[in-house]
Amino acid sequence: MTTKLTLAQLESSTERELGTSEWETIDQHQIDLFAEATHDHQWIHVDPELAAQGPFGTTVAHGYLSLSMLPYFVSQVLNVTDVKMGINYGTEKIRFTAPVPVGSQVRLKATLRGSERRGDGVLYRLGVEVEIRDAEKPALVGEVLYLVF
Repeated sequence: MTTKLTLAQLESSTERELGTSEWETIDQHQIDLFAEATHDHQWIHVDPELAAQGPFGTTVAHGYLSLSMLPYFVSQVLNVTDVKMGINYGTEKIRFTAPVPVGSQVRLKATLRGSERRGDGVLYRLGVEVEIRDAEKPALVGEVLYLVF
């Protein structure tokens, strides 16, 4: 379920759970496209045959692929209804805590941690975890900041 807030409500919000996004399957094609975009062709990501003999037994997604999916996932848990635009403002304390094997399903679990007025906009902070279905540890934990106008 998506939490809907106005800019004024976002600015005055206290810490609150936003819930989880839908599950998203990470396939080899997506990993390969990310490798092309970032020029990161390490074999653990893009060579299924070699990766089968490696430490994870299969290819794994780039950690930064999980990070780059956050705006997509956030849009499923939070909608600031009266914004004209928003920008990624930064990250805090991001850690990649578990590999994401190809074929895994991941989703976001998010908590609104706080917000503040910044000129004509509102800067807000989210606590984030990218969960891996049926895994003990999340793929990613940390905080991200977004600025909306």
